[in-house]
Amino acid sequence: MADMGSFRDTVTAWAAGGPGDPARELAERLSLRAAVLLEGLSDLAAVDALAAARGRNLEAEGVCVVPMGGAMNVGRFARLLGPTGLGLRLTGLCDVREHGFYVRGFERTGAARHDIHVCTADLEDELIRALGVARVTDLVRAEGDLRPLQTFLRQPAQQGRPAQQQLRRFLGTKKGRKIHYGRVLVEALAADQVPAPLEDLFAAV
Repeated sequence: MADMGSFRDTVTAWAAGGPGDPARELAERLSLRAAVLLEGLSDLAAVDALAAARGRNLEAEGVCVVPMGGAMNVGRFARLLGPTGLGLRLTGLCDVREHGFYVRGFERTGAARHDIHVCTADLEDELIRALGVARVTDLVRAEGDLRPLQTFLRQPAQQGRPAQQQLRRFLGTKKGRKIHYGRVLVEALAADQVPAPLEDLFAAV
């Protein structure tokens, strides 16, 4: 049975040099109309969580959300999925330092650069600022990660750093933690707390 996970797998294989026909066939069977290009799996977790919170079934809407394994891959995925490939409308979410990769990748395929939504630092930074340090710390405690956080904060490199930066760095210190908190932090957002880049992304699709 065709599903979005299968489509993501075929596109990833295509981008790595595999055949394109399986992706084309799945895109047609899924009636895809748009592709959201994300840097990685933590961004996917956040987008999936917000879609669920808003009662949106992106797959049913013909929107595929594709984690690319890094922003430097955006040119390849944009070429395969956008106007020069499957003909899907492209949009994306990226960190500010990766914006240039997205702009070049989109422009080379004829996609609109205004459909790129940029986080001030990265999505974790946006979510921490939206929720506030105290609320994020409470969530870390509820997830059973308070002791690892306290150990991390005692490291010399963390002394004197703003609490927001400390939390952001903590989320990236263990494999899978950013993915886990991508979901946790989004699920904790009130309707009026959704960061602008994420809000704009959903408005675009």
